[in-house]
Amino acid sequence: MFSLTLPARWSIPVVAGLIGLGVTPPESMTQAEAAAPASVREDFNGDGYGDLVVGAPGATVAGHAKAGYVTVMYGGPHGLSVTRRTVITRSTDGIPGSAASGEGFGAQVSRGDLDGDGYADLVVGNRAGETDAVIVWGGRGGLTGSGAKSVPATSTQTGDFNGDHKPDLALFRTRPSAGDDPNGSTATVWNGPFARTGGHGAETALDADHLKYYDIEGGTTGDVNGDGRDDLALTVYCGDGSYCTRFYTGSASGPTPAPDDSLPNGDGGIALGDLNGDGYADVAVGGTDFSQVTVVYGSAAGPRPRATWVTFSADTPGVPGTASDVDRFGASVSAADITGDGIDDLAVGVPGTEIGYDDNAGAVDVLRGTKTGLTGKGAQSFTQNTPAVPGTAELADAFGSAVQLLDINGNGYADLAAAAVGEDGGNGAVWELRGRPTGVVTDAALLVGPKAIGAPYAKAGFGFEVK
Repeated sequence: MFSLTLPARWSIPVVAGLIGLGVTPPESMTQAEAAAPASVREDFNGDGYGDLVVGAPGATVAGHAKAGYVTVMYGGPHGLSVTRRTVITRSTDGIPGSAASGEGFGAQVSRGDLDGDGYADLVVGNRAGETDAVIVWGGRGGLTGSGAKSVPATSTQTGDFNGDHKPDLALFRTRPSAGDDPNGSTATVWNGPFARTGGHGAETALDADHLKYYDIEGGTTGDVNGDGRDDLALTVYCGDGSYCTRFYTGSASGPTPAPDDSLPNGDGGIALGDLNGDGYADVAVGGTDFSQVTVVYGSAAGPRPRATWVTFSADTPGVPGTASDVDRFGASVSAADITGDGIDDLAVGVPGTEIGYDDNAGAVDVLRGTKTGLTGKGAQSFTQNTPAVPGTAELADAFGSAVQLLDINGNGYADLAAAAVGEDGGNGAVWELRGRPTGVVTDAALLVGPKAIGAPYAKAGFGFEVK
C-alpha cells in the first residue's frame, strides 16, 4: 500500500476504455445532459463544468523521489477528459522553486476564485513543512504556471470568512511530527481580493495560542450558521496518537475560535454540506479509530449541541456491510447533491474494507441526505468488484482512501471521484462514477491512473488527494 513517509490489473469496460483513449462515446452511452454551469469554485477554465484535482505527492519528478505533482482533469459533457488535462510540478514553467526530494508537492490543495476574474484558482500545498504553497491561476485555457505565486504555507483553505463577498485565504505552516508530540503550526488569514502581482488585503494571525500545540492535518469551509460568512473546521494532530477538531466561526474580523467541544474529534475526513436541506451547512467528521462518521447539524446558533449529534457506521440500518474496527469507515468524506433534490448527500471512504481475503481492498459508501437529515436508508456501496466498476479488488488497494463529489459533466447531479492510493502497487488510481436522481450509477465509469495521462507513476500515490 502507498505510504507517504516524509521528513513524513485493471480490466476496463468498453465505455471506460473509449473515454480513456480520448474517444467520445455515443450520447446514448454516456447519457450526457444539458450543462448546468458549475460553481466558479470548481471550474478552472470557465466552461461551466467541474474540474477534478488529483494529487500525487509520492511521485518522482526530475529525479527527485517523492517530489510530487498535481493533475487537473477538466470536466465536460461526457465527464472527465484524460486528454484535456494539466500536470503541474515544481519543474513546470512558471512554478516557483524546483523539484525537491521528499517535498510531497500536491499532498494538499484548495481552490477558489481568488482574483475575482470568474475562473477558479488552485493553491497547491505540500508535506515537507518548509517549502511554500503555490497559487496557480485559472483562465480560459485552464491552469498554467504563468504568473504563479508562492505563499508562505504548507496547506491552505479558501472561503469568505468576513462576509465581504471576496474569497480569503487561510495559510497554515506545519511540519508533521514523526513522534508523539506535535511540532506545532502557525496560521494567518489573508483577506481578498488577490492580485496576480501578489497584492491582497489585510493579514491577521489565527489562533496562535492553540495552534502552536497542534499539527494541521486537514480542513474544510462552509457556512454553518447561515450568516453569509464561511466558517472553518480543522482536523489537527494533538499528540500521543490523538486527533482533535478545531472550529472557527466566520465574523467581520475573520475566523474566530469557537469552544473546543463545538465539534467531535476525529482522525478521518471532514466535510461540510447541507445534509437536511435547511439552509445551514452541516459537519461530517470521520473517526477511523471507531470506524464511524459523526454528523453535527448546523443552525443559526452554529453547530448544534452534542445531544443532537448522530453517528453513522457500517452497522447503521441500511448501510451495506458489517462494521469492523479496521475498515476505517470515514477515512475520507465529501458532501454534495448527487440526486438533484436540493439536499446534499455524503460519500464515505472505507479503505480498510476486507474483500474475500484481501485486507484493505477498500470501498466507498454513499449515504442519502433527506429533509430529516442523513440516513442509512437507501445507502449504496461500491468496490472494484461492483459490476461495471473497472478494476479488481486486491490486497492493499485502499479504494476509498480519498473521495470527492462534484458535478463533472454539468447535468446538475454531483458525480463521485474515488481514489485507491494503493492501486497498482502504490502507483494509485482514481475512478469517476456518475450521479443521477437514483444515486450513483456505474454506466460510463472511468478509471484513470498516472500512466494513462503520461505522468510519473512509480509509487506516485496518485489520488492521495482529490478535490
